[in-house]
Amino acid sequence: MTPAERLARLRLIRTPHVGPVSWHQLMQRFGSGEAALDALPDLVLRGGAGRPRIAPADAVLREIDRVAALGARHIFSDEDDYSPLLREVEGAPPVVIVRGDAAMLRRPCVAIVGARNASAAACRFARQLAVDLAAQGVTVVSGLARGVDTAAHIGALGGSTAGVIASGIDIAFPPENAALQEKIASDQLLVAEQPPGTEPLARHFPSRNRIIAGMAHGTVVIEAAPRSGSLITARRAGDYGREVMAVPGSPLDPRAQGCNLLIREGATLIQNVDDVIEAVGPIDTRMVREPVRPFALAAGALSAAAIDAGEGDRRDVAALLGPTPVAIDELVRQSGQAATTVQLVLLELELAGRIERHAGARVSLV
Repeated sequence: MTPAERLARLRLIRTPHVGPVSWHQLMQRFGSGEAALDALPDLVLRGGAGRPRIAPADAVLREIDRVAALGARHIFSDEDDYSPLLREVEGAPPVVIVRGDAAMLRRPCVAIVGARNASAAACRFARQLAVDLAAQGVTVVSGLARGVDTAAHIGALGGSTAGVIASGIDIAFPPENAALQEKIASDQLLVAEQPPGTEPLARHFPSRNRIIAGMAHGTVVIEAAPRSGSLITARRAGDYGREVMAVPGSPLDPRAQGCNLLIREGATLIQNVDDVIEAVGPIDTRMVREPVRPFALAAGALSAAAIDAGEGDRRDVAALLGPTPVAIDELVRQSGQAATTVQLVLLELELAGRIERHAGARVSLV
């Protein structure tokens, strides 16, 4: 990939209203970041907005320099070092910033997540489970949060562990984990989706959780409240067709309610490492993936007519949208339009800032 193409791709994802789904659609439609940037103004205009605020080249170049100065690097979703499991996920990050050994993501991966205010028993269990998984060559993935996440990372340090953070790769959160985060970045693998200097805002954590779930063959939950981020990670894992596992707890402990709920809904009950291996194995063969196809090859040649939609098509699709999220498949059925036409109209509306995408391939008006 040329430096100019890397710059264009990064400018594209740093442009307002260009999310992971729309970025991938643009790349598949136009074959390169440079071509997608050229087409962006017309698409935004069709979506009903003015000129797009495309990320300035000098700002993105500063980001590239900053990442390099931190000893990190950008990996795009069609590059070999990108997680092969994460690549399969709808809405996968177009680019991640990593420090460390990305090759460990080509080993079997299991996520361990849980409560920040976890009990001593839960932390001990998480640490030992991570020790045992690492001893079997499994990469333990977690989010470097307090409690269960921290215990899991510490347990896996003797093998391999990947930390996924909600901030820029140069920001340690929580602050007390700064030394652990640096050790993981130096000796293991640290992954961030946000550009350097980004503070961990509330809206970044669900995005972080989807990466944790997407990178792993299965997710183990150890203590979680019913509305916790750990349950979001587990439900994302289920949405991705990955194994969901949970450690049962006392019904008298509010921290166990989320895990018990998952088990009642069909999650695998976990008591030791053998239960995890049985649930996700055999996983070595599942690491074999199709060769990565560059976007330029996947896109093919598209004429101007093939990438346009009529005004009537736009009106029909837009009329079906409202503030309540609706499945894209339902829009296709009710509009009577081809799926490709509906996807194009939604892409134009998203680039114009008029719709928002939700989990489960749903959209709503902003």
